[in-house]
Amino acid sequence: QVQLVESGGGLVQPGGSLRLSCAASGFAFSSAAMSWYRQVPGNERELVARIIAFVGITNYADFVKGRFTISRDNAKNTVYLEMNSLKPEDTAMYYCNAVLRGLSYWGKGTLVTVSS
Repeated sequence: QVQLVESGGGLVQPGGSLRLSCAASGFAFSSAAMSWYRQVPGNERELVARIIAFVGITNYADFVKGRFTISRDNAKNTVYLEMNSLKPEDTAMYYCNAVLRGLSYWGKGTLVTVSS
C-alpha cells in the first residue's frame, strides 16, 4: 500500500535550518508530483512547495521563496525540503503529499517548531 513517512522535524532557533525527508513506497514515485504542505491548528493546510514528476519543475509559496528548497531523489523514492532562515511563523506540522493519476496521498506529518 502507499506509504509516505516524513522525518526531520524538530525544535530549531529562529534563523536556523532543518531538512525534512519524505520516504515513499507503494507507488511509482518518479511519476508522481510531490509536495510539502503545512498546517497550524485552527488553520487550513497550505501548500509550501511542489516538484513535478520527470522534469522536476518546482514552485513555492511566496512566504518561503528564497528560504526553502524542494528536491527529489527518484532512486531513493524520497523528497526533501531544505528549510533555511527559519522564522517562528514557520512553526507547523509539515506534511508530504503525492499526486499520481488523480489520486492524492498524505503522510502523517512531522512537527517543526521555531522558537528561541
